[in-house]
This record gives sequence, C-alpha cells and structure tokens, in this order.
Amino acid sequence: MAPKSRKKKAHAKALQCYCEGHCPDLRSNGTCEARPGGSCFSVVKSYRDENNELVSESTFGCMSPEQSGGLLQCKVATAAHLHGTNILCCDHEDFCNRDLIPEDTPRTTEPPPVAPPNVQIPVYAIAILVSLFVVLLLLIVLLALCVLHRRRDHRRKKHCLVESSYGNQISPHISDLVDQSSGSGSGLPLLVQRTIAKQVHMMHSVGKGRYGEVWLAKWRDERVAVKVFFTTEEASWFRETEIYQTVLMRHENILGFIAADIKGTGSYTQMLLITDYHELGSLHDFLQRKVLNTEMTRNLALSLASGIAHLHTHILGTPGKPAIAHRDIKSKNILVKRNGQCAIADFGLAVMYNSELDEICIAKNTRVGTRRYMAPEVLQQTLNSSQFDQFKMADMYSVGLVLWEIARRCMTPIKGTKNTTCEDYALPYHDVVPNDPSFEDMHAVVCVKNFRPPVPARWQDEEILSVLSKIMQECWHPNPAVRLTALRVKKTLCKLEEDFTNSIKKSEQYFV
Repeated sequence: MAPKSRKKKAHAKALQCYCEGHCPDLRSNGTCEARPGGSCFSVVKSYRDENNELVSESTFGCMSPEQSGGLLQCKVATAAHLHGTNILCCDHEDFCNRDLIPEDTPRTTEPPPVAPPNVQIPVYAIAILVSLFVVLLLLIVLLALCVLHRRRDHRRKKHCLVESSYGNQISPHISDLVDQSSGSGSGLPLLVQRTIAKQVHMMHSVGKGRYGEVWLAKWRDERVAVKVFFTTEEASWFRETEIYQTVLMRHENILGFIAADIKGTGSYTQMLLITDYHELGSLHDFLQRKVLNTEMTRNLALSLASGIAHLHTHILGTPGKPAIAHRDIKSKNILVKRNGQCAIADFGLAVMYNSELDEICIAKNTRVGTRRYMAPEVLQQTLNSSQFDQFKMADMYSVGLVLWEIARRCMTPIKGTKNTTCEDYALPYHDVVPNDPSFEDMHAVVCVKNFRPPVPARWQDEEILSVLSKIMQECWHPNPAVRLTALRVKKTLCKLEEDFTNSIKKSEQYFV
C-alpha cells in the first residue's frame, strides 16, 4: 500500500536520520544529517540470487533537497517496486526512518510443496516384517498355554495327586506327600490314597489276627505295612479309616496312616489299610525278645501315655479334634518304633465324642474288645455308653495292664551281687485264666474275685518301677472315677524323665 500524499514542508533545521548501507563517507551503521528541506528514507530491494531464491536487502539514509526534489524522488521510486525496489521517505521527526518499511514490499514466498519421492519397500523387508509378526504371535500363544498349564497343574497338586507313574521324575516320599497335603492333619487326599494303593507291591505276610492279615509291602522304594481286612470285617475297616482321617489325628505316638482303599476283581474284594511299617513289630512281640533297662522302660511308658493322652484330648478350634477312646488297648495293638517309642494302632472299635454337639459316635461293629484287657465295668456291663468319660476310664484300666507287661521286662540289680534280674514276659492274668479266656473267665477273676496282676517286691528298689507300680495300681482300680487320666500319667512320667535328665547333668558336672 503506497504512502499517503502530503505537501513537503521545508524544515528550518537539519533532520537527523538513521543510516545503514548509505552512510556518508562510507561510515558504518549509525546516523546521518539531512539539510533543511531534506528527508530520511528507507529502501528495500528484492531480487533472486543464483539459486533462484528471493532475497531482500534494506538500506537507510538521508536524502538532500537537491536530489530530484526529495519527496518527488520518493513518489517516482514508489512506482518502481515492480522492478524489485521500494522506497519510502519521511521528514516529520528525527530518525523517523529507523522502523520505516514500505507496506507493499514484496515478501519472500514459500516454495511450492515438493512431492515426496516414490519410495518402494523391498519385498524382502515385507517378508521379514511378516516373519517377525508370526514369531511374536507364536510366542504369545506359547506363553498363554504355559500359564494355563501351570494353573491346571497347581489345582491338580492342591486337591489331588494325578495317577501316574511319574516317568523319570524323582519319586516323592510318603512323608513329603503328607506334609504337602491340606495341613489339617486328616491325611492325604482320597485320589492320592487310591493311587498309592494301586502302586503298592505286596512282599510277605508279617502277622495274622481275627480282623485280617498284615503284609510287608513296598511303595516305590519305601516299606509300608498293609492290613488286609477279611470281608466280614468291613465295619472295622470303615471305622478305622474314619478315625485315622480325623483332623489333627497325626501324632508321633499314633501309627502313621498313609492310605485306605477297596480293591475288587469281581471274584473277591480286598479292603486295604496302608500305614507306616515298624520292623520291631508289636510291643507284645518286642517284650518277648527283649529285656529292658530303666531308660527303655521309661521311654516306652511315657510314649504310650502321650499317645493315649492325645487320643483322649478334645482339641478346640478350626480345625479341631474330637476326643477319641480306643476301646481295645493291648500290647498287640501297640507297635514299637526304632527310637524305642510306642505307636498306638488298630482303631476299629474307637468311639469319638463331639463336645460341641454333646454326641458320642459309636461304630456299628459286632466286634468287642479283647476280653483279657476288659475293664470291670465292661465285664459287668455297667458302663454307661452315654458318658464318654467312662470309655476313657476303661482305656486307662487297659493301659495299667500294658504298663505291667512293660515293667516285668525291666532289669534291676540283685542285691549283694553284680547280676540283674527281671521276670519272664507274660500276659496279664496269665496265671489265673486260660490262654483264650472267655467272658465268664475274666468276669470271675476281675469282678468277683477282684484279682489284679501281682507287683514284685523288687520293683520298689528301682525308681521307674516304683513309680510305674503306683500308676498301674491306680489305673486298674475297680472304681472308674478313681483311676488316673492319661494326661496325669503323662505328666508324672514327664516329671520322672526331667528328674533323670537333671541328675545326669549334675553327675557330668561333678566328674568334669
């Protein structure tokens, strides 16, 4: 847009202007002076360089009155911008041209957009990209399958052991399987039990009784005991299995239960109960072969009392354990472990008591206990089956007889000599009833004549035997209410064990 026309006024004084590229005497940028009547100017020259790019150059300076009339020069030059030059003048104040730029100065325009080159992606690059995509997709699928497999395997291990031969994997030990089970103390999951039962290899018979036969067997490389019940003893198998799988039943002085299963082939049915195997056999057999020192005697008696106390105790909580009475305590139903402790077995007649519901669960079993070990109230048929404590007291009568069997085999010194002595092994009442006494035989001896096994005088000379003699006589008292509880027997023997340990420590300190 061209500057507005106005008349030139003659200035009475010189006009100071900004100069650049048009300074007097070729001075550097600064100021110049236009004589009165002159003006300041700004020139913009536009042209294309050798690269055909539009370039603009600006020049500032002073214009004298003699240079073609001053303002007329500006007017002529204004029209000349078509040739690439644009001039604008001013004279209204000093340095008025410093920021003076002609409004219609040609601007540098953007070059037209250049189309991008037509780049072609090589075929092999496309193939690589497709291959990478396929590989990534396969990895995602494999990862998803692994996650699903792990979840399924975790669920399988949590609830059951898959029936398999384990291939070349390391076979788990039975103790490991028990430790990895639910933790409730109720044994292994049923599918694990069935798997073990199918994989058990029978070796040879180690005992036979009225309920069935016991076999030494192997599961993988571990020895186990398998009790095979007669078909007429289904109630005993069911009850024993039920008791063994009671929560918190596992205890070091109770025979370790592994599995139970029923195997049928069409022509016959086998009811199996698989437990830990103890090579020393029953307490009955062990005492016939072995004489005991005082430490072995104390160990057997204390472990027996500990196992009975655990059975009789009702454990509150979640999970809890009901109180259990054995009802068939005898030396043949007690096994001896390698560490010299007892493990109570055979729970086919056991009863359970739920204190929260005040219910006694008695097995529907035609079997009765062993007559030789029956308490007087059982022989007299005066036991009140609605009172669970009476079942426990009947157990304690039997415990007293077993302690008598143990005590007989404990050696004591013969006074005045260096020799030791002990009684031969014998069953309770061996001298007053036949080998297989009838119900009437035992009733006559225990209830009518009020006989009890004799207590030798030598027992009073040895502390452990003296304590045991007092315990057993209180346990087989005719009045059930007077008998000691299993917990009381355990505490008494624990105190004896503690005193013995302390005496050993004192003697060691004395010799040191």
